[in-house]
Amino acid sequence: MLGMTDQTVDFYAVDDLLTAGERDVRERVRAFVETEVLPVANDYWQRGEPARPLLPKLGALGVVGGTIPGFGCPGLSSVAAGLVQMELARGDGSLATIVAAHAGLAMATVYHCGSPDQRERWLPAMARFEKVGAWALTEPDVGSDARAIQTRAVRDGDGWVLDGRKRWTGNATFADLVVVWARTDEGHGAFVVENGTPGFRVAVIEGKPLMRAVPQADITLDGCRVPAASRLANAGAFRDATQVLVGGRLGIAWGALGHAVACYELALAYAKERKQFGKPLAAFQLVQEKLARMLAEVTAMQLLVWRASRLADAGRLTPAMAALAKMNNAAKARRIAADARDLLGGNGILLEHQVIRHMLDLEGVFTYEGTDSINALVVGRELTGIAAFA
Repeated sequence: MLGMTDQTVDFYAVDDLLTAGERDVRERVRAFVETEVLPVANDYWQRGEPARPLLPKLGALGVVGGTIPGFGCPGLSSVAAGLVQMELARGDGSLATIVAAHAGLAMATVYHCGSPDQRERWLPAMARFEKVGAWALTEPDVGSDARAIQTRAVRDGDGWVLDGRKRWTGNATFADLVVVWARTDEGHGAFVVENGTPGFRVAVIEGKPLMRAVPQADITLDGCRVPAASRLANAGAFRDATQVLVGGRLGIAWGALGHAVACYELALAYAKERKQFGKPLAAFQLVQEKLARMLAEVTAMQLLVWRASRLADAGRLTPAMAALAKMNNAAKARRIAADARDLLGGNGILLEHQVIRHMLDLEGVFTYEGTDSINALVVGRELTGIAAFA
């Protein structure tokens, strides 16, 4: 499959649709996940700590930065970039989310909205994971209605002063820089706030029983002053944030596929090994039917993100297409994880069997980068020509 050649997963030979370069990227990341991520993922998840020692090792693979060309970034195809997210999520949703926030949002904003000098200043170190990025848009009172953000940026002499609050900012507790979206007198702007800037305070959000190895944070900006060069030169309207989110949603759809593949593989292996009533679980009709339906969903998810990514490379991916991919794959992965957990019975709730970690993490996937309902309404607007929300 987009990730394996075993017919139990690649049922429609989707692997044949990949280029040699895309397969190489996939295999490098898969080997990294097998040797570096899976042996420690449960431990970091249980402790609620990000696996920071893995980040420079991942940076050394030359895959961080996705489709961004130049500036030390890999310039991957959209399919190859998606495969990176898929393989990381197959191993650990927390690590995949760290990378999605860092590369899919923060790096993508610097690239799309920054000047050449700003790109050169930040992107090479971020591609090597020498500097970690975060992306702050959501606020305590502003979630789906992101256009209504209240954080303000006011020009003051040779700099800008930011005031406001942000919420659910992944990576912020250990990031070297945070891309903060704020209102200006002219519209909206994006500002790079570096670690240690006075007036910038971060507090981890406690009590989160999913994606435990990627902390989300509350951010307070209280007279936070940044130099003029920290405002990204080409970010002047909310559509600039929307452009980044379109690519981000496609990446999350690939990540959802990774979670689904992991749950399917774990359930299939367990069904073949676990014996009850004198035979393997896989010998029972109900189990086979469940596995067949899981595979059908995985196959549909594979084909959808492959096609969406090819359209992205051709410049034809619309916001509604990205929303449909995220909506579809997040919902299907959530259902596959629930079926896998059920198939494992009591063992399904134990962290050592991994499925419960994926199942809980998928609640985050189902919610971030636009909730299921919001993505459905983006698609609905495209279908009907009527906006059901502002």
